[in-house]
Amino acid sequence: MTVYLIADVEITDAAWVPDYAARVHHLVERHGGRYLSRSGRVEQLEGEQPASTLIALLQFPSREAALSFVQDPDYAPFAKARQAGSNSRFRLIDDTDLAGTIPYLAPG
Repeated sequence: MTVYLIADVEITDAAWVPDYAARVHHLVERHGGRYLSRSGRVEQLEGEQPASTLIALLQFPSREAALSFVQDPDYAPFAKARQAGSNSRFRLIDDTDLAGTIPYLAPG
């Protein structure tokens, strides 16, 4: 089942960003993932405005593939740098449709 990793990041020290941006996408690809978006254009339409500087949306073929990326020892130094220089929230969602109204998604 396809899953999506949502990385919601508030950058507090941008020193980690260039190396992360240049090298992490190869690690994502190694685990079957791909970036759908890495944007700093975060427009709040409803609810409280979080302090997000950047939101990345990644697609993986399965939960196991996404977890293998996050837990990859080669990713660990990049994760540590990101965590030290930001407030980050990583969320994982699957492609089910709980309401059952989106025809191309599997029913919830």
